[in-house]
Amino acid sequence: MKKYSIDQLEINEISNKNEYFSIIESLLFVSGEPLNLKNIADIIQCDLKYTNKLLKEMAAIYEDNSRGIKLISIDDNYQLVTKPHNSEYIEKLLKTNKRQSLSQASLEALAIIAYKQPVTRIDIDEIRGVKSDRAIVSLHEKNLIKECGRLEAPGRPILYGTTEEFLRYFNLSNLEELPSLDNFVDSFKDITEEDEI
Repeated sequence: MKKYSIDQLEINEISNKNEYFSIIESLLFVSGEPLNLKNIADIIQCDLKYTNKLLKEMAAIYEDNSRGIKLISIDDNYQLVTKPHNSEYIEKLLKTNKRQSLSQASLEALAIIAYKQPVTRIDIDEIRGVKSDRAIVSLHEKNLIKECGRLEAPGRPILYGTTEEFLRYFNLSNLEELPSLDNFVDSFKDITEEDEI
């Protein structure tokens, strides 16, 4: 297959687009793991700009409510995933529930890790005011957090950060999409002021 420039492809776009969609869908399905934009472009022998355009169009097609899967992007890595509203049926098929809801303690610890990473367990405990050992173990088992080094301090405590699974779990493309902490502070101030009235 010849490598086309974006201008050449626009001439053949209608006849080739469905073929490219089919090839990319097959690649993502067989891979099971995220594929990098450059890797996809190299395989289909198109430039990055056109491949990115194809992937954006595919993602829009998968947003249709009648589809059971969607195309997600995390830091220019693309993956086919099932839609959340079908999870209970998938769980029945798999007879497992890996996406059990998170406990309040796990959510608190995860929020601290997401916003302050890399962070130690001691820092998490200090912010929460209670021990977080079980929450950290649970988050680690669910692959939402990972060890990302050790702090250069006595005892060399483990540093924790979030994983790509964390981004998938919360439907984020990257950490920059996390809501600003300022929004939470403003909301908290509004609630406190209402309580004082």
